Amino acid sequence: MENLVNPWRGKGLSDEVLSGAPVPSVDAAAPAALLKQCPAAGATPLIRIEGLGAQVWAKDERQRMGLGSFKALGAAYVIAHEAAANGRDDLSNALQGETFVSSSAGNHGLSIAAGAKVFGAKAVIYLSEHVPEGFAERLRDLGADVVRAGSDYEGSMTAAMQAADDNGWTLLSDTSWPGYFDIPHRLMEGYLVMAAEAVEQMPQTPTHIFLQAGVGGLAGACAAYFRKAWGDAPQIFVVEPEFAPALQVSIRDGKCVNSEGPVSDMGRLDCKEPSLIALKGLALDADAFVTITEEEGFAVLPILDGQGTSTSTSGGAGLAAAMALKLDADDRVLCIISEGA
Repeated sequence: MENLVNPWRGKGLSDEVLSGAPVPSVDAAAPAALLKQCPAAGATPLIRIEGLGAQVWAKDERQRMGLGSFKALGAAYVIAHEAAANGRDDLSNALQGETFVSSSAGNHGLSIAAGAKVFGAKAVIYLSEHVPEGFAERLRDLGADVVRAGSDYEGSMTAAMQAADDNGWTLLSDTSWPGYFDIPHRLMEGYLVMAAEAVEQMPQTPTHIFLQAGVGGLAGACAAYFRKAWGDAPQIFVVEPEFAPALQVSIRDGKCVNSEGPVSDMGRLDCKEPSLIALKGLALDADAFVTITEEEGFAVLPILDGQGTSTSTSGGAGLAAAMALKLDADDRVLCIISEGA
């Protein structure tokens, strides 16, 4: 594990460095109101995790809206927002003729596919060669077209962007870059539903919060909301694979940096380029950026399996970092189990 204390905490990186990216939203009421109209919506549980030394609670996102991860709150909310803005009485056909396209490491694509299906749109999802075929089959089951392109997430994203330009489709990415902020900003707003539930469910203010990050959308949204709710009381740690330390390296260098490294088993976190919106928020809100080894990512899984909370190395990365830091018994820890096994 490598632990970098955030030198930008409370002051943030400059707008010039971040190309004018907005800070993450903290308005949980807007997505909560819209998602209440979804029959599959409902709060996920906060559960106790034993055997990690400290007092640990985990927000269990493995059954979120029947899609198996927190990502259900993101792209599907963006699509629902577009459908509601259409003004049609019958929302089931509100987006007929529209196509949403993106790359995905799995869960983001499922959210797009589910949202498109509900509101009459089409979804086209680009996957790299390393995304398991099981995710591709789940996407097809939801009616999405699946295209394999690229050897990594960045390669599949390039292909998705080209397809959007060539066909006039709406690019619905969960990351942001110069000139592309509106959609990912709204997508991150959807994640606030999870953060608001966690604040209501926690019996006490946590002393430590561990948030796993790929491009940083989950971490950026949750950190912003947790600061709003709990102020400076918790220490917030952003957790990345050592093979994809894009946020940590960017914070170290004081600018957006693309990282390099081999493919990580933490596939949904194996993103080499950070979202500018997430980077802007986390530079303000996170106390530290840690990277965990592949071995550390796997080490926590048997403990979780033994408690009926099986997940992947991606889903359990925050808990893996908490275990590796060997916290005190009196520490109160909040983590997120972000997906099923």
